[in-house]
Amino acid sequence: MEENNSIKAFELFLKAADDNYSIAQVYLAKCYNDGYGTEQNKDSAFKWYQKAAENESIIGQFYLGYCYEFNIGTENNENKFIEWYQKAANNGNTTAKLYLANCYRLGKGIEKDESKALKYYTTLSEKEITDAQIQLGNCFYYGVGSSIIDKSQACYWYEKAAKNGNKLAQYNLGNCYRNGKGVKTNVRKAFKLYQKSAEQGYKDALFQLGDFYDKGIGIDINKVTAFELYKIAAKKDHNVAQYNLGILYENGEVTEKNLEKAFYWYKKATESGYEAAQYYLGQCYKDGKGVEQNKRKAFKLFQKLAEQGYEDAQYELGKFYYSGIEIEVNKTRAFELYKIAAEKGQTNAQNELGTSYEHGDGTEQDLEKAIYWYNKA
Repeated sequence: MEENNSIKAFELFLKAADDNYSIAQVYLAKCYNDGYGTEQNKDSAFKWYQKAAENESIIGQFYLGYCYEFNIGTENNENKFIEWYQKAANNGNTTAKLYLANCYRLGKGIEKDESKALKYYTTLSEKEITDAQIQLGNCFYYGVGSSIIDKSQACYWYEKAAKNGNKLAQYNLGNCYRNGKGVKTNVRKAFKLYQKSAEQGYKDALFQLGDFYDKGIGIDINKVTAFELYKIAAKKDHNVAQYNLGILYENGEVTEKNLEKAFYWYKKATESGYEAAQYYLGQCYKDGKGVEQNKRKAFKLFQKLAEQGYEDAQYELGKFYYSGIEIEVNKTRAFELYKIAAEKGQTNAQNELGTSYEHGDGTEQDLEKAIYWYNKA
């Protein structure tokens, strides 16, 4: 029944669009864009948005700019999307004004002008446009444009948008209450705001809510609920949640131990660039945990992390050089890596550094320094 209705709606929009009704042209374009009542066809969507825009449809002008910005049925064209956003904005379209403000703030398709962006955000915020209120809050939080850093003013605008049910504003305001930025620290309020945002599926809020349950912040500790929240956030590609899920599967404290799932989630988090997950993924490959042992892959992961200054990886890489695993033995290089990691407080590296000084491995023997590093460890 619903499919029949969508086909009928498409046919009616097509007839009215052919009769040059601009609003019908917009709806027809949306049908083509979304595949509603017809096969999805981005080229046709662009064609009808263009007809609507040229037919003085204000919303059509905005959508045509959107097509040019996001390559919908046409190539990206900075001059064109600014032109059509500007036309729609001049004709009073608030969404176009917001997009134009973002372009000014980022210098996208137009010369960067944070002050102009701020003016747009302020005007729109006073008209209760929630996305603008969030951006205005960000301007005050970070000192964008002519605004000075004023976190209390940022919270004011986050709160306005949060009361209108905006999940990002709820999350931002929750952060303010959690960290005491612009408002007095109140973890219970932070918890409630994260909860509201999480109920709308916002992945960062889901993660923070999981963190609250995990650590008992503003609520009794509930590791099982934390695990479930991390799992939802992880499936939405939150990389820290993915890493935490890997830890929980590896430890088997909250859920049944499953090294294959631990490896899977470490790998997912690694693909998102999360350093700690890369280290644990390297450990999986090194020891064959949840995956076939592959010391070459482990070496490469530790090497990449060591170059980024990650001390645990520097220590592991030192062991590879010391023992000649996947590379020629190089005790001097091992010593150098142990020293770098040890000076950052890596206790295993401090112990190995002491051993290196005691036996003169990769460096001159120095018993005094050996004792020093053994004591540090």
